[in-house]
Amino acid sequence: MTSLSDVPPALLDELTVAGLDPDHVWSVLGTAFREDLPAGPPDPTTCATIAADARAEAVFGARQPGVVAGLGIAAVAFHHACGSDVRITDRVPDGTRVEAGDVVMRVAGPTRGLLTAERTALNLASHLSGVATATSHWVAALEGTRAQVLDTRKTLPGLRALQKYAVRCGGGVNHRFGLADMAMVKDNHVIAAGGVVPALEAVRSAFPGLPVEVEVTDLDQLRELLAAGCERILLDNMDAPTMAEAVRTTAGRATLEASGGLTLDRAREVAATGVDYISVGALTHSVVVLDLGMDLLDEAAG
Repeated sequence: MTSLSDVPPALLDELTVAGLDPDHVWSVLGTAFREDLPAGPPDPTTCATIAADARAEAVFGARQPGVVAGLGIAAVAFHHACGSDVRITDRVPDGTRVEAGDVVMRVAGPTRGLLTAERTALNLASHLSGVATATSHWVAALEGTRAQVLDTRKTLPGLRALQKYAVRCGGGVNHRFGLADMAMVKDNHVIAAGGVVPALEAVRSAFPGLPVEVEVTDLDQLRELLAAGCERILLDNMDAPTMAEAVRTTAGRATLEASGGLTLDRAREVAATGVDYISVGALTHSVVVLDLGMDLLDEAAG
């Protein structure tokens, strides 16, 4: 039975510095392994074809260009399967841009353990690298403007912390992690409260000191909120000319975030309006994985 004590302290410290809770990472990996092996003998295919004492070395390689993320988590996956009897080398830092054919990590240890952990390690590293790569494309598109790309809460259940970490690896900025971090007044709240200003005042009264962002769909709502001293306003589904007018009207009195069906080919146009942030749910809810693969070295598989 493996535990976090089997993971090198330096790797645990690395996760913590990156803003990840090692216990949470271990729990996510445990869930993944239980999906693969809910009962019975571990990995029957591997046990039938690989000798119990066989050892191997394998390389993780990028099969397409992109930005890697989650390699530290993949490393922990091998410790989860193999305990302390595993050696990780040549791991490139998360956030590194790689090319097709680049080796991003090497792992050596019991062959059975390496193969049992392979899919879990690849699933997480490939997905998180896809998030980081997608984010990097937005960052590149916004270069030279004041706008920064934000993620959203449109994340996979149980993976929010990891996905938001991958956004940071790609150069993006995290929005609120959960509902309690910031009050975000959206259209349904506005309807229920009777307007943008009553909704803002209701939040301020109930939760004084909590940051508040209010969604608007037109310039009249924007002006109402500015008069009420709202400090963060979300411009929902506005065209570029309307957003530019919103920026001129605001004149620095509030932070402005553009949102609503934004695509990469519109990134530059939206940023040119002068908004501070562009929020993009697609960074996490519909990202394409970065193709990573693991291959055993023939001379080590023995």
